[in-house]
Amino acid sequence: MAKSSIEWTDTTWNPVTGCTKISPGCKHCYAERMAKRLKAMGQANYSNGFALTLQPHMLELPLKWRQPSRVFVNSMSDLFHNDVPVAYIKQVFDVMRRAKWHQYQILTKRSERLRKLAPQLSWEPHIWMGVSVENKDYLYRIEDLHHTGAQVKFLSIEPLLGPLPKLKLRGIDWVIVGGESGPGARPMNPDWVRHVRDCCLNASVPFFFKQWGGTVKSRTGRVLDGQTWDEMPGGARMVVYDPLPILATMVG
Repeated sequence: MAKSSIEWTDTTWNPVTGCTKISPGCKHCYAERMAKRLKAMGQANYSNGFALTLQPHMLELPLKWRQPSRVFVNSMSDLFHNDVPVAYIKQVFDVMRRAKWHQYQILTKRSERLRKLAPQLSWEPHIWMGVSVENKDYLYRIEDLHHTGAQVKFLSIEPLLGPLPKLKLRGIDWVIVGGESGPGARPMNPDWVRHVRDCCLNASVPFFFKQWGGTVKSRTGRVLDGQTWDEMPGGARMVVYDPLPILATMVG
């Protein structure tokens, strides 16, 4: 298991790779840049570059990881992309159900499909569901998220591209905020961030400030008003199950 550089997770799992752009937050997609780089390096999972590709040989990978971890699902894609078959999404959920000693963090921009499929999916307590909200035009994704059975619901407000004056956090368990990074990164106004943080403080919702971003994000850091914000949901403490019986079944 490789340690992820993403501050709010431990590792990533990509049973699907590749995606298509659907909203302004996708403009400078880091996953697209990385997929092209991995294809050039000859990485087999990225032989199609950033074209959406199912990776069924990756499906049962979490069952082989013995160390309980927070796992970001499809960091290089979107599980609820229209081209991912419903049966395949259910297979991903089944693996998460079986490898229950991990916590899973799923994130989508395709909240309409999430809402449509949610009744067909098994929402175990260790499966967290989030939506991306980059500006006020996409606040509707939060309402779609409310119509899922996920016990931990979260928002990824990254890249934050504008103010969110009507942000409502009823029923939300966690908020991540970050600026865009990499080539062509669009600026983020500090007051936009402060407003989201204050909404979280007023609603007692854990707030995680990931980065200011910029062309070189290491130069701008992640300090907001003199401190770092690394809050996680109150239920973030993992229940540790013994994976060995399941692993023995797989091997035997």
